[in-house]
Amino acid sequence: MLRSLPKLSPLLCSARTTNIPRFLANSLRFVSSAQTITRTKTSTGRIAMTIRSPIRLMSSSTVSSITAEDHVQQPKLLKSTDDDHDGVIVEMDQPMDAATFVLILRSSISHWKQLGKKGVWIKLPIHLASLVEPLVKVTTLISFWYHHAEPKYLMLVYWIPETANTIPVNATHRVGIGAFVMNEKREVLVVQENSGHFRGSGVWKFPTGVVDQGEDICVAAVREVKEETGVSNLVALPIKSFLYFPSEYLINRQSHKSFFDKSDLFFVCMMRPLSSDIQKQRLEIEASRWMPFEEYSAQPFVQKHDLLKYISDVCSAKIDGQYSGYSAVSTSSSFSDQKYYLYLNAGALKSSL
Repeated sequence: MLRSLPKLSPLLCSARTTNIPRFLANSLRFVSSAQTITRTKTSTGRIAMTIRSPIRLMSSSTVSSITAEDHVQQPKLLKSTDDDHDGVIVEMDQPMDAATFVLILRSSISHWKQLGKKGVWIKLPIHLASLVEPLVKVTTLISFWYHHAEPKYLMLVYWIPETANTIPVNATHRVGIGAFVMNEKREVLVVQENSGHFRGSGVWKFPTGVVDQGEDICVAAVREVKEETGVSNLVALPIKSFLYFPSEYLINRQSHKSFFDKSDLFFVCMMRPLSSDIQKQRLEIEASRWMPFEEYSAQPFVQKHDLLKYISDVCSAKIDGQYSGYSAVSTSSSFSDQKYYLYLNAGALKSSL
């Protein structure tokens, strides 16, 4: 078979195409118009032909059908829930590379914009902290910013419409408490701090602290007393009333720029103990004791500072029955089934009614 090929070459490569046999001519007519025939003259005077033909995989109608039905897919969107103010909340939970995240985020923002959404809240758990940079650099026109952070997540926000941003700022206040605990001997429970502002000052003060998230004010006061002094059995007493709710003008130093630029609200609660045993907390408390109220009030530090003197005078008026303060009244709300406390002067209200 191989030896016979040279004998055929004159027929295939002859310069005179008129001598091409009929079967070869028919074969050349089989070449479609889409094919390209290249003729090259060799050194021996013969013509070499090269035929290039594109490979057609399928008809154009088939391609169009697949493109329309199989390859056109809706872009992926971030899973979100609506808030009560025409915004959306996204709680990320699955790992995702930055490039993919940005593509999906941009499609999601476009989708939310078409729906008329405004604020976008994205909650990033601590294990997805790598997505913070893509969020704050989505594009030159889209950039999220920090709203607040908690121990296990970071919240970022973005305002979609070209209107004034009405996303509320992060919490602006923290709530502090002071516990005025007096026993039947007219002695008050006081401590000396081994850290903080009063460390080494020799000042005796009421147990104080900060209200935890989701914690009622009176409950926080009971907790702080137990943590600092070990004195407990305060919750069982119904005599728990607010003696003092200072205005910002009265405690300006504490109400603003108090803790990382947050404002501070301070409540003083009066409680009576069922036991007097003291077990101080060694980490924060240098000393603790029961002190006659008059001795506490006479401290130069208390008399020197208006805030502490006012609190002392209020406590004295309460002891003598001249001041009723505010009571924590359990109430309900139409917004949820949870119980709330309304702080008011219940005695004065009852008398007026």
